[in-house]
Amino acid sequence: MVEAGEPLIQQAIDAMREYHQAEDRSAPPEEAERLRLLADSLYQAVIDYQLIQAGRAPATIQ
Repeated sequence: MVEAGEPLIQQAIDAMREYHQAEDRSAPPEEAERLRLLADSLYQAVIDYQLIQAGRAPATIQ
């Protein structure tokens, strides 16, 4: 059985990989920043999900 949070974790990993690839290929700063923000947002969502699953509320719920 796949944990409900695993697809979200994979999305966060993939987004971080895309960000690093953009940096490596010297992508335009706007693209790299967009990818960084997406990766950061997904990682925060993973943390929030894990806190909720552990019975602890995240610092902020949006």
